[in-house]
Amino acid sequence: MSGPPVNSTITRPTIRNVAERAGVSKSLVSLVLRGSPHVSEHRRQAVLQAARELGYRPNAVARSLVEGRTHLVGALVADLHNPFYAEFLDGLQESLHGDGLRMLIGNSQWDPAFEDEAVEAFLELRVDGLILLGIAPTSETLIEATSYTPTVVVGERDIELAGVDIVVDDDQHGARLAIDHLVELGHKRIAHIEGNRASRCEGYLMAMRRHSLAPYIMVEHSDCTEEGGRRAALALLTRDPRPTAIFAASDMVALGVLAAAGELGLRVPEDLSVVGYDNSHLASVSQISLTSVDQPRRTMGRWAAAMLSDRISDPGKVARLRQVPPDLIVRRSTGPA
Repeated sequence: MSGPPVNSTITRPTIRNVAERAGVSKSLVSLVLRGSPHVSEHRRQAVLQAARELGYRPNAVARSLVEGRTHLVGALVADLHNPFYAEFLDGLQESLHGDGLRMLIGNSQWDPAFEDEAVEAFLELRVDGLILLGIAPTSETLIEATSYTPTVVVGERDIELAGVDIVVDDDQHGARLAIDHLVELGHKRIAHIEGNRASRCEGYLMAMRRHSLAPYIMVEHSDCTEEGGRRAALALLTRDPRPTAIFAASDMVALGVLAAAGELGLRVPEDLSVVGYDNSHLASVSQISLTSVDQPRRTMGRWAAAMLSDRISDPGKVARLRQVPPDLIVRRSTGPA
């Protein structure tokens, strides 16, 4: 005969079980789990040992109701395929972890509908703060969210919302570094492929005019993808006369430029010099060796985390802008005109 059915349901240990194992009260276990300093070290270790033995995990929802915080941060990224954003998130996560915060990531893929959906999901999870990476809060959903959720925007400077902090690099200075480098190499017909950073294009225009090269200004718009860069480069490189150098709005766009040059039989840098922006890990790959403007992304991530922690602690602070200076990393994709 078979015995009675076995109940396969596994019961999760509770705070009462931890208290019984440690021989203390439930309230003392709660104090230990909240990190209270008002507990002796002997009792703290007894509680932690009991929790480990039982495999106890605190109920995050219950704890957030007690503390009024979830210790979660929602990071909304414009495009996770862009290496710059991924590398920025490394620096951000390291710093948030040091502040006792955990990061949730949403990928908007440059789609406003996805942006709104991700932010609404973050808010339903009651995140303590928001990081918007490469995304300007322009929709009603994002603007409303920033009005009651501590927010830091990274990479977008034209934000006029009270209490929203901004971390950017000096795009105009970065563009000047790129154009100055190409001019020093003897280039005049220097084109620019514009992405979603108007300030980089402004820096390009200013630098060209400063070098008295206004007659040679050529600007082609692109999205922020490799394929968009390829299409824009083909449009520029089939002009007569064609540019001898192209300054791209990002490394991803610059990869498209390199692809277009290959299709047209142009050698880099002998026939065409190319400069990117971001100095992502792709730029340093030996087969690519792309000259690129370096945004110190890990530094920017650390600043964003620090500003968000400050904003969470004091939501009434005046909005701040932190501008990080870029640098130019010269590699083999640029040469004499």
